[in-house]
Amino acid sequence: MEKFEKLTGIAAPMPLVNIDTDMIIPKGFLKTIKRTGLGIHAFDEMRYDREGNENPDFVLNKPQYRETQILIAGDNFGCGSSREHAPWALADFGIKAIVSTSFADIFYSNCFKNGMLPIVLPQDQVDILMKDAEKGSNARMTVDLENQTITTSEGEAFEFEIDPFKKHCLLEGLDDIGLTLEKAAAIDSYETQLAQSRPWV
Repeated sequence: MEKFEKLTGIAAPMPLVNIDTDMIIPKGFLKTIKRTGLGIHAFDEMRYDREGNENPDFVLNKPQYRETQILIAGDNFGCGSSREHAPWALADFGIKAIVSTSFADIFYSNCFKNGMLPIVLPQDQVDILMKDAEKGSNARMTVDLENQTITTSEGEAFEFEIDPFKKHCLLEGLDDIGLTLEKAAAIDSYETQLAQSRPWV
């Protein structure tokens, strides 16, 4: 997993509330167990019509938001079923940070496991960020995880809270496997001792 330290990128406004995991990645695309290749299907039912043509009115299809890395979203983002394919699809699309007033718990946790930073802020601050995002590709925001701030294109900064352990994992690029490998020496030592003390196991 890539480290997340500081990001400056295009932010897209997505003010819909209750965007659930089925909207993020419809159930028809859940057959794969690979984390890659789902980005093209992110928000599929909003991005494309029934013939598979892009919907020009959907925000991420607009030229100024093609390279979006930050989503400014409505309340209760990621609700619905607990499919990990949802953060897989967003990460594969290129999203690295999502800002909302609240997230569904499981989706929130899954973001960290997939290298994305979900940021919870009060409504008034989200409103300011949403308005800034509406400026398009010329308005780039900066997310600084170390200092726990997100800064608008005009330099207005907001602080956010984050669990210290989750922050550590993102800064170091550690998913569950990476965390386990950090203890590789201790695991090897234990297995060696076990083999000596209980060779019949």
